[in-house]
Amino acid sequence: MHAIVCIKQVPDTTEVSINPETGTLIREGVPSIINPFDTYAIEEALLWREKFGGRVTVVSMGPPQAEDALREAIAMGADEAILLSDRAFAGADTLATAYTLAEAIRRIGDYDLVICGRQAIDGDTGQVGPGIANRLGIPQLTYVSKIRQVDFETSTITVERLVEEGCEVVVSTLPAVITVNKDINQPRYPDFKGVMRSRGVEIPVWDAGMLEGADPAQFGLDGSPTRVVRVFTPPPRQEEAEIIEADTVEEAAALLAERLLAEEVIRNQVFS
Repeated sequence: MHAIVCIKQVPDTTEVSINPETGTLIREGVPSIINPFDTYAIEEALLWREKFGGRVTVVSMGPPQAEDALREAIAMGADEAILLSDRAFAGADTLATAYTLAEAIRRIGDYDLVICGRQAIDGDTGQVGPGIANRLGIPQLTYVSKIRQVDFETSTITVERLVEEGCEVVVSTLPAVITVNKDINQPRYPDFKGVMRSRGVEIPVWDAGMLEGADPAQFGLDGSPTRVVRVFTPPPRQEEAEIIEADTVEEAAALLAERLLAEEVIRNQVFS
């Protein structure tokens, strides 16, 4: 079994601030982490490797510092990692990102599963995983909360998907792209042996020229039909709170109902 996991390094959301003049995120000096949903994707790949054998390859597109995220994935147990880093990839929206990752996966080849986190916490689009599947021309299974079975003899996978109506069981052919929720597992912490191994692993860096056959016009900003014009923090709400004091819960509820009726927040209706 060969599972390819796509991860992203994102700013720690508790530390993000916005430049008031440019309206862009201030990334300098801000700690970065593996996108939390992607840690579940890494863990799921490791669990299935432990069951069937094989290998886990982790891929990330980003600046040179994204190597830190890949080393953390190796410390968790991934076998190898590849960093896609080139100025040509800069400014990519989800469409261009999915294209670049798909071209890298084509170059890696010989895979059974491509696993992604449900979405990245800095963009929250959930579009890259499906975009990769579309580019590769293989099935996509999104919002996966459990992989029930992987059958390599019949080249099928059975998963449970969380949908608005409840749980949906889907059977698909392999290879396939799946995006996972937090319900699927509990990511492991890197142990000392894994951390030491990650420090010595050489992580290859692939630039645009190494993706043979790819269309350079579909990379980065040139391949992105969307543009981020401005990022800003919504102004804080100016609200006042009033505490209704009463001797009993029933009395407080009655006073609240009277106030809501008076303010026409609710209306008194008589049903026959």
